[in-house]
Amino acid sequence: MKLKSILGAVAIASALVAQAVTPVVKPGVEVLRDGGFEALRGKRVGLITNPTGVDNALRATVDILNDAPDVELVALFAPEHGVRGDVTAGAKVADTTDPSTGVKVYSLYGATRRPTAAMLRDVDAVVYDIQDNGCRSYTFISTMANAMEACAAQGKEFVVLDRPDPLGGMKVEGNKVDPGCESFVGALPIPYIYGLTPGELARMIVGEKMIKGAENLKLTVIPMEGWSRDKLFADTGMPWVLPSPHMPTPETALYYPATGIVGELDYVSIGVGYTMPFRTFAAPWINAGKLAARLNAMKIPGVRFRPINYKPYYGFGKGVQMGGVELYITDFEKAPLTLVQFYVMEALADMYPAHKAFAAAPAARQKMFDKVTGSPQVRQLFSRCYRTADLLPLWNRDAESFSREKAKYHLYK
Repeated sequence: MKLKSILGAVAIASALVAQAVTPVVKPGVEVLRDGGFEALRGKRVGLITNPTGVDNALRATVDILNDAPDVELVALFAPEHGVRGDVTAGAKVADTTDPSTGVKVYSLYGATRRPTAAMLRDVDAVVYDIQDNGCRSYTFISTMANAMEACAAQGKEFVVLDRPDPLGGMKVEGNKVDPGCESFVGALPIPYIYGLTPGELARMIVGEKMIKGAENLKLTVIPMEGWSRDKLFADTGMPWVLPSPHMPTPETALYYPATGIVGELDYVSIGVGYTMPFRTFAAPWINAGKLAARLNAMKIPGVRFRPINYKPYYGFGKGVQMGGVELYITDFEKAPLTLVQFYVMEALADMYPAHKAFAAAPAARQKMFDKVTGSPQVRQLFSRCYRTADLLPLWNRDAESFSREKAKYHLYK
């Protein structure tokens, strides 16, 4: 091939790649910046963020606000994994100083999980900028709610720089958290998949008085530009920065609600510790081919399974040969994501009666399962006969009414 032809082909390929990754959605931090930081002008700001708080050029919100004219960044607040993402999952985050900006970092995942009065003393407004994964059990929205309540109590403004819900804005699945069953993995009375952006959720938290003093909170949401409810994260063209160590791609966020709940039991491997986090169901006692055939015969809408065998590199089942299935979502809209793991437990209970999920799980893991599902009734009802059909009235009881309730707080069509 002639050099001119080669260069032409390279130019065409480069243009196609550039076109493919050109963002069609502008996150709230860019809207704030392009508007001259009007909402924060003249204010002392505290920022709750992590590595996902970036613009579409991957510049951190920490640095954007630190350099913003007439905005004084006086504090950083670290959720799980830390402001710069240097803390492993579940590990406590310490107070420190951000080496890049010299700004004090206060931990919200250590001795306290909400800003104290002392932390907020020199702050006029707390800004929240974190990419979530769209599921209730992901701890960042709990941090947001706690911070909102603290700001309401201390008379501080709360500002959300909005970002996409990677699951889109229409899918709603799961029961609300039962009263009295609130926890850090289920802090709000919302379904497991709730179909709201962080800004929309903040509006609902205030509007439905989900926190103490909601009526006293001055909430400002800086909306995105270009996002619509039918957009998954891959449709935005935005760069994905992993919000936690096992959420490496936006596709992973689609699988998290289908496997993450059963993963709390340490009953089967869900691919965490292997190269497929939240994509598998595997154990040493499972025949991969038979389980795949059984699950595919169940004809669960929008999903398929293929047999897989592997050894986890770390974590649950490290170094142990396992058989199981890899999950494929073939139709996101039709797939009952959160129920997939219950169908798998149902099949396994029938195929391997000696390995029923809750019979094998320690009490502490069952308690965590209850926290994540928002109600002990889920475990109690399902474990009677291990039939997903028995669970449906409870699991689906709130989806329709919540979908109507949340529409009042939508910022995007």
